[in-house]
Amino acid sequence: MQAKPTLEDTLSLMRDLRRRCEWDAAQTHESLRPYLIEEAYEVDDAIRSGNDRMLREELGDLLLQVLFHSVVAEERGAFDFHDVAETFITKMKGRHPHLYGDGVRESWERMKAKKRESIADGLPAELPSLHRAFRLQDRAAGVGFDWPDVEGPMAKVSEELDEVRAEIAAHPDLPARAAAPRYDEHHERLEDELGDLLFAVVNLCRKAGVHPALALDRANVKFARRFREVEQLATQRGLKVGSATLEELDKIWDEVKSRER
Repeated sequence: MQAKPTLEDTLSLMRDLRRRCEWDAAQTHESLRPYLIEEAYEVDDAIRSGNDRMLREELGDLLLQVLFHSVVAEERGAFDFHDVAETFITKMKGRHPHLYGDGVRESWERMKAKKRESIADGLPAELPSLHRAFRLQDRAAGVGFDWPDVEGPMAKVSEELDEVRAEIAAHPDLPARAAAPRYDEHHERLEDELGDLLFAVVNLCRKAGVHPALALDRANVKFARRFREVEQLATQRGLKVGSATLEELDKIWDEVKSRER
């Protein structure tokens, strides 16, 4: 029975590609940046689809990026793949001192907080806003700044929603503003209040043990699926979605929702 390839085999292949393939040889850390992001999203799509064959393939593409950057760094004399592996092992053991030493079990965020000057230190600049909010709150919780349960976050969501309502009530011309936004003081205040509301909802998700990005992703998929059915039913009944009334579309929407119960 033929032995399965090892990580050393993949590393050897990557080095060979750098020597003999013009495209691979021309790449740098900077030129590879877009591919790393793209491959990570493709892995995410494979996980979401539940397709193991696709996940296996996409994980291979993501591994390619790790190998690529490691070999480029090796050629520069900075570090090599084995240094990456060593760093990984050291970090994982450090995160679990109760398993790989005589340490006491401690949350990772609390351990990291001892090395940071601020909770924002080390968060990638391009991290999506929803995930950034979650990570900031998670880090703050790691140093004790946190609600004991979901009751506090739920009350905070209600408080922030009331402040949004008050800001909207102060400007009854909001429908006209939405059609042609004016970036004045009211717009900034409303943006602030809605931002606070979103931040509070993210915190509620976190305390409930739900990642807000995954929750919103499920909501996006559900809305797209339902609205596709609305469009199909509207067409079957001789209605044009672009010209049908809100009442007509809302009635079909309720019908689609009732089918899912």
